[in-house]
Parts: sequence; C-alpha cells; structure tokens
Amino acid sequence: MPLNCELLDLRALIAVAEGKSFLRAAKQLNLSQPALSRRVQKLEATIGTPLLERTTRSVRLTPAGQEIVPLLRRLIEEIDSSLLGMMALGERQAGRLTVASIPSATVRFLPDVLERFGREYRNVRVRVLDLSATECAEAVRTGEAEFAISLPVTSDGDLSFEPLTDDPYGLVCRRDDPLAELPDPTWTDLTGLRLVTVHMGSGNRTALDAGLTRAGIELRWFYEVTRLTSALALVQAGLGPSVLPRLACTGPDARDLLWRPLRGAEVVRTIGVLRRASATLSPTASRLMALLAAAWVDR
Repeated sequence: MPLNCELLDLRALIAVAEGKSFLRAAKQLNLSQPALSRRVQKLEATIGTPLLERTTRSVRLTPAGQEIVPLLRRLIEEIDSSLLGMMALGERQAGRLTVASIPSATVRFLPDVLERFGREYRNVRVRVLDLSATECAEAVRTGEAEFAISLPVTSDGDLSFEPLTDDPYGLVCRRDDPLAELPDPTWTDLTGLRLVTVHMGSGNRTALDAGLTRAGIELRWFYEVTRLTSALALVQAGLGPSVLPRLACTGPDARDLLWRPLRGAEVVRTIGVLRRASATLSPTASRLMALLAAAWVDR
C-alpha cells in the first residue's frame, strides 16, 4: 500500500530531528508549532510507529526514527536537486499564465502566493481575472483561464472541482448596530429584519440558500445586489445587516464592519480549484496551483 504523506511532512520530521526542537523547526519551515506537530503526527500515523520521543526538555528520535530519517534526508536531497533543475528551466521560460479567482480568495491568499511564485518563475507574467463564481467557471470552460479558485459548479462534466476549504457564512453589520452587542448572535436574531443579500443567480447565493434550506432557516431578503462588495457597501451605509462568507469580510471593503458567526446551524460555502476535466495544466499553472493549495492547508 502506498504511503499517504506529503513532502512537507517529511521535511517537518527532518527539521525537528536536526534542530532537536519543534520551535526551531517551525521557524525554519515557516509553520506554526501546532501545524508542525500535526504534520509529524500524521507521518507517524501513516508509518504506524512513533518516530520522536518528546519530553518537556528535549526531542529525540526513536529507534524507528533513527532508521528512517537518513533515508528521508537522501530522498529530500534528490527531490530538491531535481526541483532546482526544473526551477532553473522555469527561470529561462517566458510567457503569461492566466488564472481566475473569486474576489475574497484574491484578497486573502493570492498576494503572498504570487510573491513566492514570482521568485521561482521570474519571467512568467501572471494575469489574474477577478471574477464572480459564475464568471470563473466560464473563463475556465472557454480556456481563458487555466484554472480558478472558486465555488463548485453544479452538473458540469466539462469541469472538475477539488475542494480546499469551507468558508462559513455569518452576520455582517455595522459596529453601532444593536446586533453587534449580542454576545452570541443566532440565526433567529435575524428573523424579520430587512437584510442585504446578493442576487439569486450568484454562486454565493446558491450556496447560502442551499445551506439555509437544509437547516430549516427562513430569512427576509430586502435589498438584493450583484456582488459581495456592493452588499458590504449597503451594510456600511446603514441599510441593514447581511449574511456573508467570512473571507468576503477580510478585505478593505469590510474594514469598518463586524463579522460574527451565527449559532444554531453551520452554513458554509466550499472554495476549491476549478479546472477543465480533460485538460492538462502547464507546468507553471501546476506549480501555482500547488502553492495555492498549500496556502489554504497551512493557513
């Protein structure tokens, strides 16, 4: 049976073994200590035996760890050598890569990922199409974008979707709204209020309505707009609160607003990678997609 582990899991074990410290290893790999611990624990679970002995003062390899770490170190060195060769090739390549993304993913993750991608492929220009979920699907379907960070598409055999994370819906209101004073707002607190929402044809509204139906929740949508940014603008203007995804409220358009989780039912949208099912991604697109996936996993 093949081992189900990631390259970063192997690097995590090697870094802890060499530094004899989870703190030093976490700093070296630019991970939080809990994220580093989870990766080592996952590797131990995959192999089926403890690889590290942890005490309050030190960390050391178990006999199994002493046996496997030298093998993993040689494996990593070979992989790094091969990747460096490919990266050197990427340095010499020139061209343009086009991807699509829903705005909330663009604001939250793309800047850091593109900065890292640019260090590896300095001559590859990246064009980002900042689109709605429906527009992202069309851009991928027509080949205008190689892939998209977007929402799933219902019943479309031309496109495949790989989930990355769930993004919960919650209350969005002004800081002077009475709802902001509630210690634990619930969905029933929104009953009867004149709420701002996005239009029914959008992917966000489809995901929201589906989640509300499953939870048996009925809300009163009063103002309807086309984009999430417009919904934020109406909330900021005092026309009423809204129910929006958390990621949509992390950008500058929501800096003066408050996002709160709603108790009583979990309603989420799923964000992932949308691509053509029958198409093979270019090497540069594959690398960018891998960096994006890692950013979601380790966030």
